[in-house]
Amino acid sequence: MDHSLLQLRTLGELKRAGYRTRPVRIEMRDNLLERLRRKERALPGIVGYDQTVLPEIENGVLAGHHMILLGERGQAKSRIIRALATLLDEYVAAVEGCEINDDPFAPICGRCARLMVERGDETPIAWLSRDHRYAEKLATPDVSVADLIGEIDPIKVAEGRYLADVETIHYGLIPRVNRGVFAINELPDLTEKVQVGLFNLMEEKDVQIKGYKIRLPVDVVFVASANPEDYTSRGRIITPLKDRFDIQVRTHYPKTLEDEIAIMEQECAYPLRGEMPLRLPQFMKDIIAQVTFEARASNEINQASGVSVRVSINNFEAVISNAEKRSIVNGENEIVPRLSDLHALYAATAGKIELEYVGEDKKDDDLIERLVNRAVLKTFDRFLKLEDLKRVAAYFEEGWGVEVSDSAPSSEYLDALREVPGLRDAIARLGVFETPGLMATASEFIFEGLHLHQKLNKERQGGRFAYHA
Repeated sequence: MDHSLLQLRTLGELKRAGYRTRPVRIEMRDNLLERLRRKERALPGIVGYDQTVLPEIENGVLAGHHMILLGERGQAKSRIIRALATLLDEYVAAVEGCEINDDPFAPICGRCARLMVERGDETPIAWLSRDHRYAEKLATPDVSVADLIGEIDPIKVAEGRYLADVETIHYGLIPRVNRGVFAINELPDLTEKVQVGLFNLMEEKDVQIKGYKIRLPVDVVFVASANPEDYTSRGRIITPLKDRFDIQVRTHYPKTLEDEIAIMEQECAYPLRGEMPLRLPQFMKDIIAQVTFEARASNEINQASGVSVRVSINNFEAVISNAEKRSIVNGENEIVPRLSDLHALYAATAGKIELEYVGEDKKDDDLIERLVNRAVLKTFDRFLKLEDLKRVAAYFEEGWGVEVSDSAPSSEYLDALREVPGLRDAIARLGVFETPGLMATASEFIFEGLHLHQKLNKERQGGRFAYHA
């Protein structure tokens, strides 16, 4: 927008400058069309939905629809909703001091209408940022009509107003985001009474508070999220409210490993300071993402509950943190996660999955270990072939062994590079691994892959693991 407009302070100045307001749906539509013309992403920061979810959302915005996003936890529903708010104008003019952001050219509030009669073109205006015009609420059973829409204010009634007068209301969250976007997460958790109040407000623009029918023509785009299990006639949603949402969009988990990794890297908040460079081989990223894919395919995990993308993100951060700790203790100059760090993801994963059957013989750690082993094996097979590692396997068959540990400095692995025939060549097949840390993580990957292919045995000795024939 033209930022010089922000200097305007009265209705008359707005008129002389040729400023015009737009309904919020038109505003979002125009801004989306402008992004599309400039070949920009409609909703920045949303990964993996370019061919599925985003086209439906774009259609919904262009059509001016209220939207409901259905999906399990960790499918970026809240992120999408917040990104929709970026389609609002950077600033819009409103009557100064109005609780419901009244349009200076079309006021709906009695106070603002009287003010314009009294002051005319001298009516003061204020500029509202898009953040001021977005609000979200997590639905819980204790959320009331008063919280969302409003409540009769007995003091205003005592001042002489009629109960049916809209000015008797102490406004709730939705009117206070008039001319903006209102989002409600986990919609079916609202009580039926509140759901009824919502669908009347969305369509008929009237609500009943304390038995009084009040007209409240707010200009709001509603966006909601829900779990598919709850959003059914057998769930906790009333049918008329479902009918008020114009478009229903089904979200999903990333369909490719590349998308999962892109989200991991985008959302990872670790390490917080770049004191040492972080070097993360591609196969380590693949393994961490593949663990989540294995969890989503496991019949031992409740898939209705879902396996969030946060599993990948937190596992990524946990493994990096374990590697950073080792680097600090050993005085190294780089952070390089390796397979012996994967135990750090057990605690990060356990709290985010729900076992299908719980019992004494069902333990989180045992299941996570199986998921990790499957992920490592599949990743190993994508990067290496067993026939390329015959010389490495032959070394162990002669009776030799190798020890690894998540606390051992990377320099300890250099001996294995010198002693194990073919190991350096095998590492070269993984890429350019020129530092001790990268060579250490590549060595562990090769040893563990051979173990999972039953070419090597693996024994735990305290905090160390020994590989041998």
